[in-house]
Amino acid sequence: MTLTAYNEARPMGRAAKQSLDPAAGARLAFPVKLYLLTVILPVLFNAGTLALSAQRVLLLLMVIPLSINLARGKYGRLIWTDLFFFLHIGWAAIAIAVNNPDRVIQNAGSTSVEFLGGYLVGRAYIRSADDFLALIRVFVIMVCCTLPLALFETMTGRPIVLEWIRKIPGITSVGIVNIDPRMGLERVQALFAHPIHYGLFCGTAFSLLFVGMKGIASTATRYIAGGIICFCVFVSLSSGALLPILLQFFLIFWAFSLSSVRQRWLILFGLFVMAYVTIDLLSNRTPIKVFMTYATFSAHNAYWRSIIFEWGMVNVRANPIFGIGLNDWVRPFFMRSGSMDNFWLVNAVRYGVPGFFLLILGYLPALWKVGRRNFDADPRLWQLRRAWVITFAGLTLTLCTVHVWTSIYSFVFFLFGAGMWFLTAKADTGAQSGPAGQTALRPKISYSRDFADRTLTPHSRDVEQRPVLARKAPAPRHQPGKNTTYARTPTPPRHTADDP
Repeated sequence: MTLTAYNEARPMGRAAKQSLDPAAGARLAFPVKLYLLTVILPVLFNAGTLALSAQRVLLLLMVIPLSINLARGKYGRLIWTDLFFFLHIGWAAIAIAVNNPDRVIQNAGSTSVEFLGGYLVGRAYIRSADDFLALIRVFVIMVCCTLPLALFETMTGRPIVLEWIRKIPGITSVGIVNIDPRMGLERVQALFAHPIHYGLFCGTAFSLLFVGMKGIASTATRYIAGGIICFCVFVSLSSGALLPILLQFFLIFWAFSLSSVRQRWLILFGLFVMAYVTIDLLSNRTPIKVFMTYATFSAHNAYWRSIIFEWGMVNVRANPIFGIGLNDWVRPFFMRSGSMDNFWLVNAVRYGVPGFFLLILGYLPALWKVGRRNFDADPRLWQLRRAWVITFAGLTLTLCTVHVWTSIYSFVFFLFGAGMWFLTAKADTGAQSGPAGQTALRPKISYSRDFADRTLTPHSRDVEQRPVLARKAPAPRHQPGKNTTYARTPTPPRHTADDP
């Protein structure tokens, strides 16, 4: 009998209580905790001509060892996403070298460290369901801890943590943005470079908690923490953060209401295609412009984003191979700001079509393959996969309306790398739902029959075997008389090599 099975069999033991939660004993790896700390503490400083942050320093120390271990197969077999992401960063370095040779070392280095470093940390240290559940726990706690900061800032407009960091001699932090209030409230940036980054960070925790922790965390915990997450997203007052939360709500509702329909996601995809074609036929605007109109707080923002997309594509067509690098992009004279609120478009403009497609080839096929894997035999793995896919459905939409940089840029691909273990995870066919709906492993316990008191006692060895029964006494050869009695003496059970 294994130690795990024995602990689960103990009625009052500590291990038996912890087994109600499959990840009760799981601990998040220390490098991941340290990485997450650098995500939410934007400490910046200069080392000569290099602009560094706590996150960049950490990833500079980790990216080369992690890359070597990945190539050696220590984090599972290599996948196509690994290759395409490395090629994307390689092409980005070439594009900057062509367009900005004097800035290639600093900018290509920082981009590769943030992108590959975040991805590799998630890829290396999140390798199982228990690791993933431990990550969700820490992530949700981090988001909930920002609630007091969000409440203070939405009333006063002061990101107090950023103010404190900037007062420390020798270091600085991200800039404090001055944005007009919306709905009478100040927009919260909390610990990030922009309010939309704060909303994006908080929004990614919702489905991971509400779907992934179902049956593991209590219902009250899921609803209370989920409400806090939604509030934190709301006070960012950004359509780019609010829209993905609404999409996550819709996908969760769709999955729940059509749970008995196996082709529900194919049906949903067909409805989206039908809606796109219908809008394209009936409207004098493109479906993308119609979507932008209803996905922003104001018609002005929708018009502005449509111009950004239109002129961004002009730049892509003018520089399809190497892009424009870090140079300013061509746009109408009245657009004084060079901000481009579309992460995917920025990559196409900056690094050209090859750089964009290398990123997409690493991103979308992996997301599709994870969504298509069959985990029906393992309920816990099944719901964790659903939570991750719904999260990235919302993130993909967010990245169509915002650009990400610095710590949140790295965090997005850390979270993506943290889901790559789904590609090679094997469903546990022995998984079952526990009494509270949680998933636990069915212990394999072998039994032998004690002849004296006929009670079941577990074997001391972890070997499944059929009980050995006593031989039946032979039937008498003649019919006994009225006063004749026979005593049946049982034959001792046969001993096997596995008997103690």
